[in-house]
Amino acid sequence: MDYLINLVRKINANPITRNLVLAACAILVFVFVVNLMLNLFTRHGQVHEVPDLSGLSVEEAVHAGKGASLRIEINDSLYVPAYPGGVILEQNPSPGAKVKSGRRVFVTINSFNQKMVPIPYVTGYSLRQAKNNLEMAGLGIDKLIYRSDLATNYVLEERYNGKLISAGSQLEAEIGSGITLIVGKGGDAEPQSVPRLVGFSAREAKSRLWEAGFNVGKISYDEGVTLLNEKDARVRAQSPGVSTRHEYGTAVNFTLSLDEDQIEKGRTAAERAAKAAAKAYADSVTKGVQKP
Repeated sequence: MDYLINLVRKINANPITRNLVLAACAILVFVFVVNLMLNLFTRHGQVHEVPDLSGLSVEEAVHAGKGASLRIEINDSLYVPAYPGGVILEQNPSPGAKVKSGRRVFVTINSFNQKMVPIPYVTGYSLRQAKNNLEMAGLGIDKLIYRSDLATNYVLEERYNGKLISAGSQLEAEIGSGITLIVGKGGDAEPQSVPRLVGFSAREAKSRLWEAGFNVGKISYDEGVTLLNEKDARVRAQSPGVSTRHEYGTAVNFTLSLDEDQIEKGRTAAERAAKAAAKAYADSVTKGVQKP
């Protein structure tokens, strides 16, 4: 104790030493306060596990996140008929993620009703233009029905749920619905080449088929593909194969996957099949020309 008292006296007796000691103490206090504030603002050590909010209402999710001071924010909405309206379909961060208190959790909720949109009148348009107009309205094609006509791939009629769509009909359909198109087919129309679907999303694959005059057949799903993540899946296989030739209106099946390796393998196989089909067709044409 006496040693400490003598040391303090010596420090006080020397102004330079006293100032240095005071400066060192001030720096230590400053560092301590800064560290304390950083821990406070960053909530150092307060890590929580994000609960699974799927299937909950927003109010239930807010209550479930209170323990970890999580902030629930609606980021988007979808309409999936298989789920009740207002429940949470997706969340980010995902369940089980480790986050700090106060973290925002973005959720996608299921809409109560699907949006209704006017059905555009596309009779008399080319198939490509009709398809584009329907897609811009948020609709698709349910089925292409070909009928003998002078012109190929011009829309003769359009129907929704069996009802004929006429100019000024003012009919509406749920967004995403399919419209049946009755399309002309000339007597000299030849079989068409099936477009490549592998590597494309379901929406893009359907659009490519419709534009080429084919129908969408059976859609299969690899393990892990659901209604919620289908938009992220890509086609890994199709049948009939790419560049093979078939009549207008033929249904083309495809399989969706989330496995990038499988999709890449499918893309490579599709490219080989396309070359083989193109060569086979060219050879058949050459043989036909050479016949006496």
